[in-house]
Amino acid sequence: MAEEIIIVQGNNTLSGDVSVSGAKNSALKLMAASLLGKGASVIRNVPLISDIDIMSEVMRRLGATVERRGHTLVVDTTSVDECETPYELVSKMRASISVLGPLIARFGRARVAMPGGCQIGARKIDIHLVGLEALGVKLGIDHGFLEASTPNGLVGTHVVLDFPSVGATENLLMASIVAEGTTVIENAACEPEIVDLVSMLVAMGARVSGAGSAIIEVEGVSLDDLHPCEHTTVGDRIEAGTFLAGGALTGGPLTVHGVDPSYLRVALMKLSAMGCDVETGADWITVRRTQPLEPIDIQTLPHPGFPTDLQAQFMLLAARAEGMSVVTENVFENRFMFAAELMRMGADIAIEDHHALIKGVEVLQGADVSATDLRAGAALVLAGIAAEGETRVHDIRHIDRGYEDYVGKLASLGADIVRMAVDGSSELR
Repeated sequence: MAEEIIIVQGNNTLSGDVSVSGAKNSALKLMAASLLGKGASVIRNVPLISDIDIMSEVMRRLGATVERRGHTLVVDTTSVDECETPYELVSKMRASISVLGPLIARFGRARVAMPGGCQIGARKIDIHLVGLEALGVKLGIDHGFLEASTPNGLVGTHVVLDFPSVGATENLLMASIVAEGTTVIENAACEPEIVDLVSMLVAMGARVSGAGSAIIEVEGVSLDDLHPCEHTTVGDRIEAGTFLAGGALTGGPLTVHGVDPSYLRVALMKLSAMGCDVETGADWITVRRTQPLEPIDIQTLPHPGFPTDLQAQFMLLAARAEGMSVVTENVFENRFMFAAELMRMGADIAIEDHHALIKGVEVLQGADVSATDLRAGAALVLAGIAAEGETRVHDIRHIDRGYEDYVGKLASLGADIVRMAVDGSSELR
C-alpha cells in the first residue's frame, strides 16, 4: 500500500458543527470485556479507526467472531478457546494488553506477549502485575511472553496502585470481578473511560461501585453469573478537545456534539483562560475567539487533571499566544517530540526536562512535518490550517489509529485539506 500524506493549504478556517465518534480508549477495553460474557455482546458507537481493527484481530486470534455493522460491533466470544496474544499484534497496539485481566478471569490463565515501549514513553506494566499478583495470580516471563496462572483461584484483596494507571485499573477490574470475596482498588484511575467500562461490566452481571472515584470496590461473582450485554460507547473527549483546540486556533465558532462537557472541565477552563468564549450544553460544546490568544501554564495529570492526550494541541495554541507559556508533561516522558516538528513551522519552543517553554509567534509557516504519535499528528494538521502556505503531514498512520475520517471532518468545517498517496493519487476522506 502506498504511503499517504495529508496536505493542508493554510486558510485559518474552522467553523461549524462536528460530531465526535465513540471513545477509542473506551471501545478497545469494552471489546476486551466482552470476553467475560460467553456469547454475543453488542457494542455501539465504535469508531472506524485502525486500532479497533487491530483489537478485532486480537479477539479473532483468541477464537471470537467480530462482526462490524457500521458503528456497531457484535463480538461473540462463545468459541474463545485460546489464551495467547501474539507479539505482532501487541507490538502494533499496546492496548491489547487489556485482554490479560479478562482471560485470567475466564480461564484462570493467559499468555500475552510483553508490550515494548512506544513513541511517547515506556508505559511499564509493572503496576498491572503487582495488582494481579495481589489477587493470587502467578506470573512469569517466557521468551518474551507474560505467562499468568491462578493455581489457587482469584481471591479478593485490597490493592493500592503506585500511580492511577488507566490500564492497570482496567485489568484489575476485569480480573477481580470473579475473585472470591471483595476487592478494593485504591488510587484507581478516574477517567470517564473507566466509568464506561464499569457500566458495561455491571450490565454483564458484575458488582462494582465507586467508578469515577479513587476507590473502586468489586464484589466477586461467579463466572457463570456473567453474560453478554448491549452497550453504547461514550463520546471521545480527546477527539472533542482536538476540534475545540482547532476552533480556538482559528477563532471558530466551532461546536462539537456527542460528548459530555464534564469530561473536559479542566481543558475548557484553560480555553477560557486563553481568551476563548466557551458555551456548553448536555452533550455539546462551542468555542469561539475574537481576541488574541493569551499565554497559559499547563500541567498534564491523570483525570480529572489536564489530559496528556491534549498536550500537543494546547502547545500549538500556546505557540500562537501573545507571550510566554509553560507546558509541563507529568505523564509520558517522550511526549515533547512534537515540539521539534512544530518548530519546523516557526514555533519558538525550548525544552527543559519535562517542561516546554513556548514563546508565541505571530505566524506559523507551512512545512513538511511528521506525526510522531497519534495526538501530535492531529495537532500538526491543525497547525497547517492556521499556517501560511502548504503543510504536508507524513506518517499519518498514527492519526488513523484514533481519529475517524479526520480529513473529512476538518474539510466539513472549512479546512482546505486533502489526503493523498505519495504517488500523486488523491482521495478526500
